[in-house]
Amino acid sequence: MSTQTDGSAGAPARTYSSYSRNVALRVLMTREMAIVVALVVVYLYALGNIQFFDGPLTLFNLSKEYAPILMMALPMTLIIITGEIDLSVASTLGVSAAVTGVLVIEHDLSVPTAAVLAVVVGAVLGALNGFFVAYVGLPSLAVTIGTLALYRGLAEGLIQDKRIAGFPDTWQDWPTERIGETQYPNIVIPVVVLVVVFAVLLHFTTFGRGVFEIGLSDEAAHFSGVNVARTKLVLFTLSGAVAALAGVYVALKANSVATDTGAGFELKVIAGVLLGGVSIFGGRGALHGVVAGVLLIAVLNSALQLDGQGSEVIQIIIGLLLVGSVIASSNLSRVRALLPRRAVKTAARSTTTPPTPTPGDDTRKVVQ
Repeated sequence: MSTQTDGSAGAPARTYSSYSRNVALRVLMTREMAIVVALVVVYLYALGNIQFFDGPLTLFNLSKEYAPILMMALPMTLIIITGEIDLSVASTLGVSAAVTGVLVIEHDLSVPTAAVLAVVVGAVLGALNGFFVAYVGLPSLAVTIGTLALYRGLAEGLIQDKRIAGFPDTWQDWPTERIGETQYPNIVIPVVVLVVVFAVLLHFTTFGRGVFEIGLSDEAAHFSGVNVARTKLVLFTLSGAVAALAGVYVALKANSVATDTGAGFELKVIAGVLLGGVSIFGGRGALHGVVAGVLLIAVLNSALQLDGQGSEVIQIIIGLLLVGSVIASSNLSRVRALLPRRAVKTAARSTTTPPTPTPGDDTRKVVQ
């Protein structure tokens, strides 16, 4: 066995932490944290300056209105991190709401049974998207634009240009009833459960690491052992199932289902995800940022409405905010690159240079 001295015995040890930035900077200098701060600032400003913006009552109404948006944003986050997109979520919601209405009101099924069947239908519709994207190799943008129209047509076929109404009072009231003495409706419970499940799935499992790897490079993820096609199929199936669950909630909350139920929701979902720090090119994002992004849109929308602003002003402000977040994303990496690192001193590095051997001095020793 042979060993070779390199003259670095006296040099300070260099570890990964020696080159990393300060932990506080790495946590604070992120888009997600910026959105969280913006959410707090906007909420406090509205609470103190807008006359009819009442804290508990506003939270109750926002929870009811934006629960389906937040639900659909959770699987959408994972899909966009992989570099794909699902524009058919609102249409899937519409189909599932129509299925629930038809089964409960026209066929006298119980609401739980109809809800389970509606979620199954949503999962099948999502799996159809996933099959074309993952196994046929079609672009997700093209596929889901097509199924957006297809699924909306299915909803119209089920309802036949009429409004279905008349859900049982017990189930109609449950989603919007308050949890005990709090100011939060019952729908918050399944939403919180879904947030926890998707947060664990994305950030604390090998499946989630595979999602990020796919977003960075499909080919590299494949060679590292990630089943790319199966992962995408699972994600689109989850998206369809969660959209269907949101559709059941929307149908019960409104006590009616129409051909346009959920129309336009997909834009709010995608806006919330991108505003929350998820890269449209894939490979990066965090679920807490998405939750903050959806809530920021909800608070802005409510505050501007209560302040007497028209819908066009609301759309312009939210659009500018979304564009600004994308611009900030490209510049944030440059700002972070200028931050000081805890690098090892140049003088310390110089001590690692092997000494010049003197004549007759053999630095290579052989140990028998």
